Amino acid sequence: MEQRNDTGLSEFLLLGFSEDPALQPLIFGIFLSMYLVTVAGNLLIILAILSDPHLHTPMYFFLSNLSLVDICFTSTTVPKMLVNIQMQSQAISYAGCITQMFFYFLFVGLDNFLLVVMAYDRFVAICRPLHYTVIMNPRLCVQLVLVCWVISVLHSLSHSLLVLRLSFCVHLEIPHFFCELNQVIHSACSDTLLNNLFLYFVSVLLGGGPLAGIFYSYSKIVSSIRVIPSAQGKYKAFSTCASHLSVVSLFYCTGLGVYLSSAATQKSRSTATASVMYTVVTPMLNPFIYSLRNDDIKRALKSIFGGKL
Repeated sequence: MEQRNDTGLSEFLLLGFSEDPALQPLIFGIFLSMYLVTVAGNLLIILAILSDPHLHTPMYFFLSNLSLVDICFTSTTVPKMLVNIQMQSQAISYAGCITQMFFYFLFVGLDNFLLVVMAYDRFVAICRPLHYTVIMNPRLCVQLVLVCWVISVLHSLSHSLLVLRLSFCVHLEIPHFFCELNQVIHSACSDTLLNNLFLYFVSVLLGGGPLAGIFYSYSKIVSSIRVIPSAQGKYKAFSTCASHLSVVSLFYCTGLGVYLSSAATQKSRSTATASVMYTVVTPMLNPFIYSLRNDDIKRALKSIFGGKL
């Protein structure tokens, strides 16, 4: 097959979920609805936290950052897909694809690291309650978020630079609704060994490391909860972690499920369908998970809407 040395002129075709024209309006409506719910839900969480002084605590500071990242995460992939459906096009430019991959890894990394920081916050709150305000001071909270940003930027930049060294063939079809790295690498005509090795190494390091940190934090939390004498005290302590645990389970189970199965289905649209769970559904559900059982968030939302909720 012919190769292009000037990959800046290349164009990718995002095949999406189906090429059946009759299904395109349905797909457009479903994803537009999910995107609007995601943006509106996460914006409400941010607005509630900013408007209520009682929520100006480390836990809600990290939650507001997570909500902002979820909006950006979904905005990286869904709007381009909606525009392509509306314009009856599957094309995305080479520069657009690289840019999309960069921001995709940036925000998925931030999601990952913020969940670890939130687990650490719960660990300090339950296991070191008397020292909580001293340890989780505003300066440390900001520093933790900045560290998350720095690591995520370096991570996404590394992947993007490694893709730039690849050359691609003339016909570039990606059986996905966005420029997913695995699919892009397997579309290259040049040697991708370095890209694959780096992808697996970073996946273990930046995926397994944070997950191990979350497990460690919750092992200590469970040990501390077990020594609480009253059942009411145990319930209250665990209830502060329930929402975070739900989001962690949803994020890691869907993400790991997709990437562990993607090796066997590189050219199948099943990977794209499964990816919807962590790229669209998880950011959409996070506001509901954190608000439905959280009296503080509910109270803040009621004050915003004049007590009509």
